[in-house]
Amino acid sequence: MRMFKVTACVPSLTRTRTQRELQNTYFTKLVPYDNWFREQQRIQKMGGKIVKVELATGKAGANTGIA
Repeated sequence: MRMFKVTACVPSLTRTRTQRELQNTYFTKLVPYDNWFREQQRIQKMGGKIVKVELATGKAGANTGIA
């Protein structure tokens, strides 16, 4: 199964101590190829930025070629 390894930065509203302070949260997750557009929309609606996207596979060493 082809997957994307997505690294994103999202502002976290739960960890702010004052109104003017904004804490960013970086995370990396594997997203299935078919759900990529939905995940991209979710990150952008939260006000985040996608830092890096890599093509990955579900299992280590599996072929990621177009098949």
